[in-house]
Amino acid sequence: MQNETSSDTSNLESKVRDVVEQGQDVQEKVRQLTLSIIGTRSLDIKSLQQTADAVLRGARAGVEHKMQQTTEQTGSAREHLKQAVSGLEVALAQLAEAAKLAVEEAAGRAQKYSSDDLKRARDDLEKLEKMFLETLQSASSGARDAAGEILHDMAAHTRTHGSAIGAQLKETLSVIAHQIGAAGRAQVGVGLHLARNTTDMLRQIAAGVLTGMADHIKPGQSSGQSPGQHKDSGYSQDKAE
Repeated sequence: MQNETSSDTSNLESKVRDVVEQGQDVQEKVRQLTLSIIGTRSLDIKSLQQTADAVLRGARAGVEHKMQQTTEQTGSAREHLKQAVSGLEVALAQLAEAAKLAVEEAAGRAQKYSSDDLKRARDDLEKLEKMFLETLQSASSGARDAAGEILHDMAAHTRTHGSAIGAQLKETLSVIAHQIGAAGRAQVGVGLHLARNTTDMLRQIAAGVLTGMADHIKPGQSSGQSPGQHKDSGYSQDKAE
């Protein structure tokens, strides 16, 4: 299983590198690649961090050559790197929304999850934005090249302005908190149909990720906005600010 995970991660890194090198529709393709891995692997925070690490390694490798070329090529590489990070951000935000939708769907079918399962899901989701930021910082740390500087600026922007992930988590965690209370009350009652286990819950979340339930989420959406209030990524404004 470890070898399989390592192989998946290496393949993801390689595919992201190729996408960034080609420079065509980078954000969308990285988003799709990220979700394709998220939807088929464990959804615990460690696995998600491995996925994020692979995306950022691939993105950096994809711009490495162009960063040493002409000013025009360097500018293009900078933009493609930012787009790759935005693709990762949107994918993680979509995971957060898929979790919300899975919980709501189960509640609508009167197939509630146990409070323990919901708490476990909440505990991992609460770490999602922090994991994204820390992975971004880690990818930039110790690097003295232009790519490292860009990633550092993007991490600083996220710390200050928040992300689409944090914006979506506000809604998702609110829904889960409500269902934790409902599950606690219902479990002392009669005729409750509990979902079988956490795996059942994660399977539904993964299914939501793979079917693109949350394609409307945009990058750079601050934690002060609701998911319906979209704005373009502010990453490109960092230098101007």
